[in-house]
Order: sequence, then C-alpha cells, then structure tokens
Amino acid sequence: MSLKVVVCYGHPDDPDAFDAYYRDTHIPLARKIPGLADFTWGKCSALEGDTPPYYGVATLSFPDVETLHSALTSEEMGAAAEDVANFATGGVTMYTQEERSVVTA
Repeated sequence: MSLKVVVCYGHPDDPDAFDAYYRDTHIPLARKIPGLADFTWGKCSALEGDTPPYYGVATLSFPDVETLHSALTSEEMGAAAEDVANFATGGVTMYTQEERSVVTA
C-alpha cells in the first residue's frame, strides 16, 4: 500500500506557458517536499478522442500515513501549494488516495 496526493490540473489558458512553468519552477519546488517517495506527472488524453476532463495529473507518493501527514504540514508543501495559483489557470482538484495493488493481492 502507498499513500498519494493526487493533483488534477484543468486545461490552462496557455498550455505552453503552463508546461514551461511547471517544468522549470513547480517541479523543483515539489521535489523538496520531505518524505516524498515518488513524484510522477503526465498529460491526459481521452480514450474516445474527446477532450479529457483534465490537462494533466501529478501524483506524489508517500510510504506511510505518518510521512504523508508530516509532508502535508511542511513548509515545503506549503510553498508548493501556494505556487499552484501562479500557473494553474484551468483550476485544480486535489485529493489523497490510499492505493493497493490488486494484481499481487
């Protein structure tokens, strides 16, 4: 099992500006979050060829509840959270997720 913070980004006003800012500014900020076990990012595409509900999704993984709670209250998480308003013009949806593998269960 792992615990994740999932960040779903709405479609930005300027995708190129979003991509550059995310890559050059936001990722380096988020990588400083203490206890971070993994950090993934990807752009979305719909299976049916329509416009997907989100532009991209980031997932920040933590090994256990204690580490997640500590990270959520850290200065570094605060800085990353504050930074979202600087580039996420399409809005953002965030939630936590407890994830378990069902392939190896």
